[in-house]
Amino acid sequence: MTMIRPPAVAGRFYPDDPVSLRKQVLTFLGEKSPDTRHVCGLIVPHAGYIFSGQVAARAYHSLLSHAKRIKHVILIGPSHYVPFQGCAVPGVDAFSTPVGMIPLDRPLLNKLCQNDNVHISDHAHQHEHSLEVQLPFLQLCLADFTLVPIVFGQIEAQDVARLINSIWDPCNTLLVISTDLSHFHQYEDAHKIDTATCALIEDGQAIVTHKQACGATGVNAFLLLNQFRGYQLTRQSLINSGDTEFGDKHRVVGYVSYTITQH
Repeated sequence: MTMIRPPAVAGRFYPDDPVSLRKQVLTFLGEKSPDTRHVCGLIVPHAGYIFSGQVAARAYHSLLSHAKRIKHVILIGPSHYVPFQGCAVPGVDAFSTPVGMIPLDRPLLNKLCQNDNVHISDHAHQHEHSLEVQLPFLQLCLADFTLVPIVFGQIEAQDVARLINSIWDPCNTLLVISTDLSHFHQYEDAHKIDTATCALIEDGQAIVTHKQACGATGVNAFLLLNQFRGYQLTRQSLINSGDTEFGDKHRVVGYVSYTITQH
């Protein structure tokens, strides 16, 4: 019997109707255009689509020319609801969204579970939106792929970097790091904070704090790993919720997206 994690935030963070969801994501993505870069990773936000969907799409668009090459996706993000030490991977066989099911990559997950920092917890994944909101984008950008979902709790970025390094083959595997930026500042203050955070990221300084980005551990893990891999990081979009028609400017959340490419 196949065990499936059902969507937890469909109808809240994104449409729960398959037709509406597909239409919204494809509208965000726009027309397909050739991208000759070898895309091997993304950094993308995880708010509701009306706030951050277009920011995420600016990065996801780069995958459209590489749909058949990418066979595995490592998806990593912070735990917002369940506190724990280390990283949690699911025990189920698949994740589902309104547009279909995604099989999990059990061999890669089993390899991760050999590490003392990794444990199996469907509870940690049950309500988590930081990974779930990325799934419809992946489904509509890629062809057949398997998923390696990782939620992190209290863990050092160096340890996460080692985990990623053990399974990230840029030839056929995409790394997706899910993070928002600053939370609940006034518009102008948030703009200054987020601009400074992006400067750290783009300078390769793995010192981003969780006040600057809720997914800082994943971002720092990539930056540490990239000291040896030497990939190119390209910013695609930077806004905050106050820039959208649905957000006010008194208590905003920042959003950024990047593509990670080989030279």
